[in-house]
Amino acid sequence: MWHRIAGFIIKFRIALLLVLLALTGLMAYYASQVQLSYEFTSAIPTDNPKYKDYQAFRKKFGEDGNMMVIGVQTDKFFDQQFFADYTALVSRLEKVKAVENVLSIPGAVNLVKDTATGKLQVVRLVPKGAIPNADSVKNVFYNLPFYKGFLYNPETKAYMMALNIDKKVLNSKNRTGVVKELVALADDFGKTHQVEMHYSGLPLIRTIMATQVQSEMKLFLVLSFILTAIILALFFRSFVAVLASMLVVAVGVVFSMGTIVLLGYKITLLTALIPPLIVVIGIPNCVYLLNKYHAEYNRHQNKAKALLRMVERMGIVTLFTNLTAAIGFGVFYFTKSNLLREFGLVAGINIMAVFAISLIFIPALFSFLPAPKGRHTSYLESAWMHKLLSMLTRWVFSHRIWIYSLTILICIVSVIGMMKLDTVGHIVDDLPKDGKVYTDLKFFESNFRGVMPLEIVIDTKKKNGAVSLPVLEKMDEMTTFLHQFPEIGHSLSITEGIKFARQAYYDGDSSSYAVPNVFDGAFIQPYLRAKAGSNNNMFNKLITAFVDSTKQQTRISVSMADVGSKRLPVLLDSIRPKTYQIFDSTKYNIKFTGTSIVFLEGSRFIINSLRDSLVLAFIMIFGCMVFLFRSWRVLLISIVINVVPLLITAGIMGWAGVPIKPSTVLVFSVALGITIDVTIRFLVNFKQELERHDEGIAKTVERTIHDTGLSIIYTSLILIAGFGVFALSEFDGTKSLGYLTSLTLLMAMITNLTLQPALLMWMDKAMMRKQKSPGWMKEDSGDTNAG
Repeated sequence: MWHRIAGFIIKFRIALLLVLLALTGLMAYYASQVQLSYEFTSAIPTDNPKYKDYQAFRKKFGEDGNMMVIGVQTDKFFDQQFFADYTALVSRLEKVKAVENVLSIPGAVNLVKDTATGKLQVVRLVPKGAIPNADSVKNVFYNLPFYKGFLYNPETKAYMMALNIDKKVLNSKNRTGVVKELVALADDFGKTHQVEMHYSGLPLIRTIMATQVQSEMKLFLVLSFILTAIILALFFRSFVAVLASMLVVAVGVVFSMGTIVLLGYKITLLTALIPPLIVVIGIPNCVYLLNKYHAEYNRHQNKAKALLRMVERMGIVTLFTNLTAAIGFGVFYFTKSNLLREFGLVAGINIMAVFAISLIFIPALFSFLPAPKGRHTSYLESAWMHKLLSMLTRWVFSHRIWIYSLTILICIVSVIGMMKLDTVGHIVDDLPKDGKVYTDLKFFESNFRGVMPLEIVIDTKKKNGAVSLPVLEKMDEMTTFLHQFPEIGHSLSITEGIKFARQAYYDGDSSSYAVPNVFDGAFIQPYLRAKAGSNNNMFNKLITAFVDSTKQQTRISVSMADVGSKRLPVLLDSIRPKTYQIFDSTKYNIKFTGTSIVFLEGSRFIINSLRDSLVLAFIMIFGCMVFLFRSWRVLLISIVINVVPLLITAGIMGWAGVPIKPSTVLVFSVALGITIDVTIRFLVNFKQELERHDEGIAKTVERTIHDTGLSIIYTSLILIAGFGVFALSEFDGTKSLGYLTSLTLLMAMITNLTLQPALLMWMDKAMMRKQKSPGWMKEDSGDTNAG
């Protein structure tokens, strides 16, 4: 079969190249339309109960993840000049088109009772356009408990403003410009007064991550091209070979970007990795094909015959190496996470696409080029490489017991390390710990106990139940209880607004900031009715945002620290019993939701999905091995050879304290799909040589080490260098994916060239017996050595 395929490619090479060129042009057109994704909750399946709760919350109360905060810490905040400039800053921020409103100290409101009518009036502390008097504002503001812990921390002299940004803008490419404009305005103020400005909130974090993803994708793509080109140049010492290989992966990259658009997807943190992955996975195809072409030409000096033999002998190898790699990625499609499904489908399709591109382009192109010169094939006789492979051969033949013992010892140590693995994820998990986004988040956590949104939705099961006095009292009790947790900051609810109103009712006495009782509660219902029709001021908008249209449901909006996926369930379990004690479950429905819960639920779901997909990848990949070799002994060897590197990596993670999180679990499926390629390359060559020369197991093992060792080492170095590029990422997750995958690939190269041949030698007698029977390592018609 592969002989016919080789003949077809050479015969119709011009037509095939023209088709490939046309397809590349078409995919380039689609690739030019690729867009960034700004969604943060796509990791969680849409049928997940927590996702449904969150969508129901958004429908009733609006977006909870559209608040950006700007903080400053200074003891001169109420100095006249500083406060005047701060007020001017707030005015400029309010004028930014996407900003819906700014909750700040200059823009804060006070409720004042009209002595003539007894009604409450809303008064800004600093009227719009007025020159603020810092001292008078300070005296009034510090007498308003509503804002304490929310806009300022009196103990640490930290002050904050909160900006609500249009959610439509946040889900578009314009968000980057908006966030940059807001930061630039605040930075100018900070430079003027020589104070550091701090920024946080999900709009900022999402924008920084999306922008960084885009820039890193370009950087990694360029670096992976440069690194692989350098290694190929050192290997082949041929400009044409390097250029051909680069063209293959360049076309593969164009196909991958075009596929993203054709499937209706956008660039995410995961799909951004696909173009550089295509480079590092596609190059080994070129190395295997060109290495075989040069070896065959070196043997008989016949270019046409060498090209045909290249496709015949390496077609089955590259098919199965790419198929197993595609399976390693493609199994993610069978998860329920959209984020993983997109990544798996695009990666799987394009790994097979780059296989087809290399299989067509390399033989077609080189059929037009002159035969290789002596310097192009001199690497086949490399003295240092021959010495290295001879050393490996001696170890396999003379020190197998040492190889087994060392492997067992390392595996035992690795298993102990695995037992130390911990599973945890944070919203800002992948951001650098010394970066401004992370340090600013810690600023808000230390001064305001965090800015991550947690929502508690209370359904009273009856119309107007949310504004009844008993419910307000229960909500106040709940808020007081929540504040005892150090990870939970300011809680905002309709109760706080009513307490604010009561304070105003008693002429601004801060000691009256409390839930009204039966004696002074007569003013509550008229006040609530009055506010329903008035949306002209910030305070009324704040109140209406916390009750649904029927006044049956209300919410407590909590700002909290990024506690992580391990602490959050414990924290919620600590809160729930008291919650159900306050709100009788027979009378109320209570739900915990918000971006914090949805994101961390998505993180937990991804980890579980990746574990499941790893098992599925094992089954499918080793199913391919059974189909290819039809031997349970070879299957057993391949399992051992590929499990050991994964085991070592997991052990190192445990000993080094690297936690299990989406980015690190991803390593195992990715690495398995790639490391099995080396095993297939070795075993297919072993199978071919065993049947071609019939020299016995020992001699065939020695021949296979020398025949495949060169290409295995170079392709492994290319893969290690390619994945090593990811270690330069600003994201800890991408960095972990880079160095952990590189480590796994290094271990796989070592085990494939030492432990694998040692195990084949150990099974010598059994394999010799099986070799005499028709079923062992025999090729059916159309199999590996067809033609």
